Amino acid sequence: MQLEITNMQDVEKLSSSVDRCRSRNPFGVMDVPNPDDREVLEFAASATLAGTSDDENARVWAGIWAAPSDCDQRGSIEGNWSSRWNGGADPTIPGDVATRWKQGRAEVKAAGDRLYFLFDWDNGARRGLIDAHREGTRLVGRYINLTDPKITRPWIGLIVSNQRIDGRWTGGRLDFRR
Repeated sequence: MQLEITNMQDVEKLSSSVDRCRSRNPFGVMDVPNPDDREVLEFAASATLAGTSDDENARVWAGIWAAPSDCDQRGSIEGNWSSRWNGGADPTIPGDVATRWKQGRAEVKAAGDRLYFLFDWDNGARRGLIDAHREGTRLVGRYINLTDPKITRPWIGLIVSNQRIDGRWTGGRLDFRR
């Protein structure tokens, strides 16, 4: 059998299909390197999230991104979410500072005992992926900046409800809401 490629779109489709087949994650994007390594486990041992009503992620902030149908996903952790992070300045955003929240959209998918969070910020111009091991309501893993893959950081999360996931990375917060 001979495969005939007639234009660049065919090449891109084939390349995308091959990448999806090689990925551990269900999104078919670049995998998070070493999501369970020593650095991740050490961070998880020292970082905490309490899931309390006075946590900075307790206040509803997701309305800017969430569609009305997203609120109907109460029975599942998977699906569409709003995301936000702080603790680092994104040099691609003019005037950004570490304390400013960067908000965007996210999608969560489960695969066995792992959760994958594909999220964006800066109006979709930048994307990241979290690969986390789930132990009950506790999540432990690593984040990769898909727009600048040399940036990876340990991350922990706490599933407070199917409407709220509190998250922390080594520089600040990375939270999800519906």
